Amino acid sequence: MTFALILTYVGLALMIGLAGIGSAYGVTMGGNAAIGSLKKNDEAFGNYMLLSALPGTQGLYGFAGFFVINNSGVISPDMTILQGAAIFGAGLALGLVALFSAIRQGSICANGIAAIGSGYDVFGKTMILAVFPELYAIVAFAATFLISTGL
Repeated sequence: MTFALILTYVGLALMIGLAGIGSAYGVTMGGNAAIGSLKKNDEAFGNYMLLSALPGTQGLYGFAGFFVINNSGVISPDMTILQGAAIFGAGLALGLVALFSAIRQGSICANGIAAIGSGYDVFGKTMILAVFPELYAIVAFAATFLISTGL
């Protein structure tokens, strides 16, 4: 196995792994807040569920990035070290951005869930505020797509 392939596979593993870890943390934060809020206001379960699931999208961006790069046709024993480094960089960047984006988004969602549980009508505003950290995961995915087209 060449060094370029090793860089590629480590980059892809980081992309999927870090994005998945971030999503797991984020949805857990929302789920924990939802369980606490159900004790006060069980009528809003639908809102709790949507807000809890929102940080799960970063894990999907990690998988989509893997899919885009894997289907670029560049991964082969003949690839160059520069191609391997580009894929490694894309994987590290998307993985880290998705990791932190999902955790921070989970924090916003958890706070919104707690507020809804306390009787405040903040679902729509929480969704709007929770989109801001998600934007950076989308930008990182777009960069991964652009890197894959340049390979």
